[in-house]
Amino acid sequence: MFFATDEINRNPYLLPNMSLIFCLIVGMCGDTLGYLEETHSPNNTWNSINYNCEIRPICDIELTGPSWTTSVKLAINSRKPKVFFGPFNSHLSDHDQFPYIYQVATKDTHLSHGMVSLMLHFRWTWIGLVISDDDQSIQFLSDLREAMQRHGICLAFVNMIPENMQIYMTRGKIYDKQIMTSSAKVVIIYGEMNSTLEVSFRRWAYLCARRIWITTSQWDVITNKRDFSFDFFHGTVTFAHHNGEIVIFRNFLQTVNTSKYPLDISQTMQEWNYFNCSISKNSNSKMDHFTFNNTLEWTALQKLNMVLSEEGYNLYNAVYAVAHTYHELILQQVEFQKMAEPKGIFTDCQQVASLLKTRVFTNPVGELVNMKHRENQCADYDIFNIWNFPQGLGLRVKIGSYYPCFPQNQQLHISEDLEWATGGTSVPTSMCSVTCTAGFRKIHQKQTADCCFDCAHCPENEVSNETADMEQCVRCPDDKYANLEQTHCLQRAVSFLAYEDPLGMALGCMALCFSALTLLVFFTFVKYKDTPIVKANNRILSYILLISLVFCFLCSLLFIGHPNQATCILQQTTFGVFFTVAISTVLAKTITVVMAFKLTAPGRRVRGMLVAGAPNLAIPICTLIQIVLCGIWLVTSPPFIGRDTKSEHGKTILICNKGSVIAFHFVLGYLGSLALGSFTVAFLARNLPDRFNEAKFLTFSMLMFCSVWITFLPVYHSTRGKAMVVVEVFSILASSAALLGFIFVPKCYVILVKSDSNFREKYKNKFHY
Repeated sequence: MFFATDEINRNPYLLPNMSLIFCLIVGMCGDTLGYLEETHSPNNTWNSINYNCEIRPICDIELTGPSWTTSVKLAINSRKPKVFFGPFNSHLSDHDQFPYIYQVATKDTHLSHGMVSLMLHFRWTWIGLVISDDDQSIQFLSDLREAMQRHGICLAFVNMIPENMQIYMTRGKIYDKQIMTSSAKVVIIYGEMNSTLEVSFRRWAYLCARRIWITTSQWDVITNKRDFSFDFFHGTVTFAHHNGEIVIFRNFLQTVNTSKYPLDISQTMQEWNYFNCSISKNSNSKMDHFTFNNTLEWTALQKLNMVLSEEGYNLYNAVYAVAHTYHELILQQVEFQKMAEPKGIFTDCQQVASLLKTRVFTNPVGELVNMKHRENQCADYDIFNIWNFPQGLGLRVKIGSYYPCFPQNQQLHISEDLEWATGGTSVPTSMCSVTCTAGFRKIHQKQTADCCFDCAHCPENEVSNETADMEQCVRCPDDKYANLEQTHCLQRAVSFLAYEDPLGMALGCMALCFSALTLLVFFTFVKYKDTPIVKANNRILSYILLISLVFCFLCSLLFIGHPNQATCILQQTTFGVFFTVAISTVLAKTITVVMAFKLTAPGRRVRGMLVAGAPNLAIPICTLIQIVLCGIWLVTSPPFIGRDTKSEHGKTILICNKGSVIAFHFVLGYLGSLALGSFTVAFLARNLPDRFNEAKFLTFSMLMFCSVWITFLPVYHSTRGKAMVVVEVFSILASSAALLGFIFVPKCYVILVKSDSNFREKYKNKFHY
């Protein structure tokens, strides 16, 4: 106030040949601060502290602040124009209710967004909030909550401090417990100083609530405590509107002569220092100890705190607004020759108020001040961190800026070499839950905030990359798989039952060997086709069975090697058709044997059927039925190339998908029915005379065949990947080998080894067919 007045009076272009003076109205603001002093002073001998909180010039414009409640009290029933230099208050913007109060402060339009940007920068997601229980603070809560929800930041608690002291005292311990027990290490304070909110703030200081406090510039509390500790204020981060620096202000404080002003401010300085020192925990100092002979002694103590505060800057602009208004009024007096009143004395409050609210001027710092548009939508913020140092030295350090009208990624600027008051550069944390690292995802619990969660491993074949706190893991594509840490996807290796694999090579060799052996048996039967044992067992059916077995062995080769669409279709159809031919041939041979020994006696009709080869019709009929089933399968849902990514980690196994599983089981079931029928007929004929009688051999072969395929079903469905192919190929080879071995090996033994018994004459009286 002194500085702005002195600067205006030395300006020859503003109020020339005149001096701007003011008078002080003392009082109206000791309510809360009086309680503060009485509560925190260890020596309660002071009943009140005298604060200068309203300034009334000789002329009709009054400066009021910083408390808006005090200003409202002063404005009741008053028609004198007033300039409020405290923080912007929405209540005072209601010109219907307060037509003569004008604010010089800038509205905090983007304050909540700036605070949220700071939290995102430092990754603070678990925040406490303490506000006054008034409309402006509730509006701030609404804006803050909306901005937090957009960026995944949660409120750990919200304390709304009642303005009534009696109500506050009944709940004070609840608020203290909330602060002290909460896991939130960052707390936002929003509200007015000189209130119950300040009482709470100072109470928490003495409870050693170690928190990072984010607040506005009016809460730039720098204590002068002799018993220094890094416990409370070192973590205070404040947002202040960006203001130009008044370079000569420091020099003015150091050289000001207080005796020329209406009030000697030395007493005020002493009381201010007494108040701050007397509330120290262990201090019993008396006020006499803080008596100063001049301001230099006071500024020596405050040498780190002589930067003009935002509140002081508002007062600075308020004084200039008054001066410019008076300057315009005097010019109007001169222009319209209204000199009936003394120069500089004005009685028309409406005229003064009208000129005051439209003042637009540039202050000495170079900032444009527009009294009509103080709700600057793009007001920039400076961000400060308050440090405390031993011997009561406090320092407000600028750590960054916030520019709300810049692009979003350029709005916040924080110093890269930021060092916290504790002496370290590591950023303190404030999170409800530990950040989920790569390879994990968040799992939210019921009835908890979104910021409180557990971390769980990603499901199989899903990953979460370097981005922290992923809600859902990302599934790897089919041609890739998750690494063991589940942080990124790796390319899968393609695998199939190849001929180069030991199993593939072994199965392929077995198929070729059995095929060659079957051909060898076939040629043996052709060579000895006229021998009794070959004739006695229906050599035509034997030839058909041997040829079908050759193809049964060879069809297993379709299951080995790189699958393609053609091999996938041929695998199941050739397997089904050739095995049907083989089983139906066995069935025909079995029927022939039974008819030869059992059905020749009753009549010539059955004997004629046997001679005509009626049992042989079972082969084309049964085969035709199987061909129809395979055709339906291929038309409805044919086999195709499938990719199995689950059987082996890190590999994609190429297999032939059956397409229609129902059709596959129909084909297999039809084969089983034929085999069961052949086994049943052969079993009934097992006790017939065994010389050249193959009923027993057919029974054993079909028993083995059925055993193989009954075992195949559960084993096949319990395996995955290449093992399924191996099981199916092995079953084909084993069942085919059973038919070959039990039906033809005994005959070859007789033909090649016991050739002396292989002649018809010896048994011509026993067999007649």
